[in-house]
Order: sequence, then C-alpha cells, then structure tokens
Amino acid sequence: MSTSRGRVEDVYESQNDQRLDELHAKIRTLRGVTTDIHSDVESQNLMLDETGDRFSSFGATLTATSRRAGQAFGIGTGSLKPWRIAMLIVALFLAFWISSKVLAWWWGSPSV
Repeated sequence: MSTSRGRVEDVYESQNDQRLDELHAKIRTLRGVTTDIHSDVESQNLMLDETGDRFSSFGATLTATSRRAGQAFGIGTGSLKPWRIAMLIVALFLAFWISSKVLAWWWGSPSV
C-alpha cells in the first residue's frame, strides 16, 4: 500500500509542479503586458503634455497678436480710429464713383 500511496503523491507533486510552471509563465506574460501598458501610458502622457504646451504657447501668441492689432487699429474705449478708417473707405468709394461718372461724361459724348 505504501508503494501506491507514494506513486499517487508523486503524481500529485508532478501535477503541482506543472501547474506552478504554467502559473509562472502566465505571471511572466502578465508582467510583460503590464510593462507594455505602462510604457504606452508614459508615451501618451508625454504626447499630451507636449500638445498642452503647444496650445498654451499658441494661446499666448494669439493673445499678444490680438492685443497688438487692437493697439494698431485703436480699438478700445473712446477711440476714433475705426471711425476714421470707415470714413476713409466711404470717401474713397465716393471719389472713385464721382470720377468714373465725370470721365464717362467727358469721354462719352461725341462731338457732332
């Protein structure tokens, strides 16, 4: 009886060793997957940080540009530059219109 009992224990021991080896292989695979996920997350975090920095830089540049444009055109409280520009455009339009009418009258009537 002791011989058969020893064989059963040896079978159980070999099954335990086999299952322990399988578990160890699964743990190695899981560790590799975890390492890959970690490195991917780190690279994505770096990319997001760089994108955020670029947008912040773009926002600062856009703010500075709009401030300079406002100063150049005199946009703000109590400024007259936009009205001056609008009146200049209207005056130029009227001057071209009147000159075209005068030139059409001058060249358009033949002498008979």
